[in-house]
Amino acid sequence: MNAQSVLPSGRTKGTIPSASTSGNPNLIPSSSPAFSTPVHPTRLQKPPVQSTNPTVLPILLPPATLRPLAFRTFTKKHSLTLTSAALQALATFIGRHCGSGWREDGLAEKVLEETAKAWKRDGGGVIVAADGNLFKDILKDLEGSMIGGRLVQQNSVSRQGSLVSRAETGTEPPDGLNERPGGPGREDSQTSLGLSALDVDDNENDDDQERDPRQWMKIVGAFEQPRLVYNASQKHFEKAATAPSLLPDPLHKTTLFRHRYNVIHQRLLRNESFQIPTITHSRVQPSSSTITTTQQAYKLTPIANLLGRSGSNHLLLGILTISPTGMSALSDLTGSIALELRHARPVPEDGAWFTPGMIVLVDGVYEEEGSIAGTVLGGGGGVGGTIGGKFVALSVGGPPCERREVTLGVGGPTKSEELIAGGGFGWVDFLGVGSERAIGSRMRRLERAILRQKPTERTAVSRGRIAILGEVNLDNAKTIQALKKILATYAADSMEELPFTFMLIGNFVKHAVMAGSGSGGSIEYKEYFDSLASVLSEHPRILQATTFVFVPGDNDPWPSAFSAGAATALPRKGIPELFTSRVKRAFATANTESEAAAGTKRNGEAIWTTNPARVSLFGPVQEIVIFRDDLSGRLRRSALSFHSTTGAALDEVQEMSNSHQGTPSEERYEGELMDVDNAVKDAESHIPAPKGREPVASQSSPDIQTARRLVKTILDQGYLSPFPLSRRPVLWDFAGSLQLYPLPTALVLVDPDVPHFTVTYEGCHVMNPGRLVADGRKGLARWIEYDAASRRGKVREVTF
Repeated sequence: MNAQSVLPSGRTKGTIPSASTSGNPNLIPSSSPAFSTPVHPTRLQKPPVQSTNPTVLPILLPPATLRPLAFRTFTKKHSLTLTSAALQALATFIGRHCGSGWREDGLAEKVLEETAKAWKRDGGGVIVAADGNLFKDILKDLEGSMIGGRLVQQNSVSRQGSLVSRAETGTEPPDGLNERPGGPGREDSQTSLGLSALDVDDNENDDDQERDPRQWMKIVGAFEQPRLVYNASQKHFEKAATAPSLLPDPLHKTTLFRHRYNVIHQRLLRNESFQIPTITHSRVQPSSSTITTTQQAYKLTPIANLLGRSGSNHLLLGILTISPTGMSALSDLTGSIALELRHARPVPEDGAWFTPGMIVLVDGVYEEEGSIAGTVLGGGGGVGGTIGGKFVALSVGGPPCERREVTLGVGGPTKSEELIAGGGFGWVDFLGVGSERAIGSRMRRLERAILRQKPTERTAVSRGRIAILGEVNLDNAKTIQALKKILATYAADSMEELPFTFMLIGNFVKHAVMAGSGSGGSIEYKEYFDSLASVLSEHPRILQATTFVFVPGDNDPWPSAFSAGAATALPRKGIPELFTSRVKRAFATANTESEAAAGTKRNGEAIWTTNPARVSLFGPVQEIVIFRDDLSGRLRRSALSFHSTTGAALDEVQEMSNSHQGTPSEERYEGELMDVDNAVKDAESHIPAPKGREPVASQSSPDIQTARRLVKTILDQGYLSPFPLSRRPVLWDFAGSLQLYPLPTALVLVDPDVPHFTVTYEGCHVMNPGRLVADGRKGLARWIEYDAASRRGKVREVTF
C-alpha cells in the first residue's frame, strides 16, 4: 500500500516508493518516507530582479563628429587605418547603443578601444574595412555585451572567447547568467536595432513569388511623380503645399531656382571636401601618387558677404546668368555680382560645358569698385541685389556629383547592398513606390532571387534585359525594315530569353507633324503607327511576354503643332490615344490568342508615357530615367568660351593666385585624412597633368570625349535641362521631374547628334542609343540592350 502525505492546502507533497511504484519515473525519492522529504531538496530560483539600468535614447551621430576620437584610438594608439564605411558603421552603432552620453561618459572611447583590440586579436589587417564578416561579428559581440550603454563581460568580446567556446562545446552557463535583465534577448535586440540585417538570410524562394520582372516594374510619368521641395531650415524634403498648375503664380518661378540651389548646396555640404575638420594635423599622402597633393576643406562664401572684403580669395556657388548689359554674372540667394572671366579656366579643362542657367563653383578674387559693374538697367545694388565691384574668376567648375548610395544611405563604397543606418534621405519616397529604408531590403532580396539567378541549361542569357531603341522615325521606310529585323532576331529566342521591356523613343517622325512640314498632318501620323502595329502583329509571342514603352520627342503631337520642331516646354505628355488605338489593339489580340491557345492570358501591354519618364524596378532599388532631347547641340551653342591658359595667360593667372597667398584666407582650411580610400580620392580636387603629358581625356577618341563631357555636365548639375527658361521652357510646378537627385541607377539620354555610347559616372550608367538607323551605312540598325542584373548596357547591331 502506498502512503501519501497531504499538505494543509490539499496538495500532495510526496509519495512513498514501493515495489509496485518504484518504476514510476515521476516519484521523488525520499530519505524520510514519513515526511516525503526528497533526497536532494530542490533549490527555488529567486524571481528575476527588475533592471534599474536607465534606458538609452538613440541619437544620430555624424561620422565627422566621431572622426577625431576614432583617429586617436585606431590610428594613433593601434596603428590601424579606418575606412569611411567602417567609420560610418561605428558612428551608427555608438549613436544607437551609447546615446547622448557617448562623449561625456566615455562610452564611445571604450567601444572603439574594444573594437580595435578585437580586430587585432582576430587577425585583421592594417585597414579596418566594414565589408567583411570579421567587422560585423565584432559589432554583434559588442552589442550582446552592452547594458545601459556600457560594456560588460569584456572577456566575451573576442570571437575566440567564452561565447564561441560555449557554442562549440554545447555547454550552457547556469540559469540566469545568459539573460539580459530588463531587456530582450540578443537576437531580438539585433532585430529591433537593425544590426541583425548584416547577416540575415531570409527565405528568398517563396513559391508564391512572381518571377516575371515586369510584375516589379512601374512606369512613373512626369506628372505622376511626387512633388517634393527641399526645406533648407529643416534639412529634409517635404511635399509641396500647393496644387500643381500649368499657369501657376509667378512666385513659383522663383521657387524653381531656389529649390535647385538648395539641393546642390546641401549636396556640397555633405561632401568630404567641404567638411571642416575639428583638428588639423599632417595628412597621410597617397603612396601611389607621384605628386604631393593636399586635401583641403573648402568653405562657400555667400555673395552678400563679399562686401568690404576686397582683395580676398573666395569660393562662390551660384547660377550663371547674363546681365541686361550683356556681362556674365553670378547669382545666389543673397545677391548677384559681375564676373570677369578673362583669366578663368574650366575645371577640368575640356571636361564639361558651362552655360548660363547652370549652378557652378567659381574660385577667384573679389575686387571692390565705387560703381556697380554690370548693373541692372534700373539699379538695385546692395544686399539682395547686385553687389558693387566684380569677381575675378580664376577657375570655374561644376559641383561634384553624389552617388546614389550616399544619398539614400545604402551600402557606401563597399557595395554590400545592405541597408545601413547612416545619413541621407533613405526615408524619402522620391517616386511614390516606397522609400529605401521601408522596403529596400526586401526588394533587394527579390532582385537577387529574380534577376541574378543562375542561367539554366536551356537559357544562355537572363530574362532581365531591356531593349532600348532611339530616334525611331516611322516615316522612314528603312526604320520599318530595321524594326522587322530586330523583332525577328528576338523572336528566335525562347520565352525565358526575351527582354521583358522594349523602349521605343522618339522622335517618331523626322519633321514636326501638323506644322506644315514634310511629315504631314494627323492622318499621316496615325498611318505611321498603324504600320508599326502591322509589324508588331507579326510577332504575337513577343507582344504576349513583353511591355513596350513609348516616349515622345519634340516633333510628336500635340506640342509639335505650335512649336514647328522648336524646343517645347518640359515635361511633355505622351502621344494622344487618338493615334495609338491600332497598336493597343495588336496587344489585346495577342493576349487573347494566348489565352485561347494555352489557357492562360498573357499581360503584354503598351505604355505611352511622358518625356522625361522614369522606370522603377523593384521599388527604390533601381531607377531608370528616360529623356529625349538635343542636349549636345544646345550645350555647344550656349556654352561659355574660356581663354587659353597656356603661355603668358597661364603665368598671369599664376601670378594673381600667388599674390594672395601671403595671408591665408579664412575661408579655407587644411583637412585631415584618416585613411586613403576610393571615396576620398574621388572627392579630391583635380590635379593638372604635368607638362609633356596629355590629360587622359585627350587620349580618348573624340566621340568618347564628347560623351564623357555630356555625361559629366548633366550629372554634376543634377538636372536634365540646365538652361535659361528662354531657351528651354519648363513647366514651373513640374520641374521636379527633371531633377536627377538622387542619382538614378541608369539614364537613357537619347541625343541623335551624338554617336551611341555607354558611360558610367559615379555609379550611374548613362546610355545613348543614338539613331536606330545609322547614318552613313546602308542597312545597319543599332540599339542598346540593358541588363538589369549587371546594370550595364551594350550596343547591338544588325544588318537588314
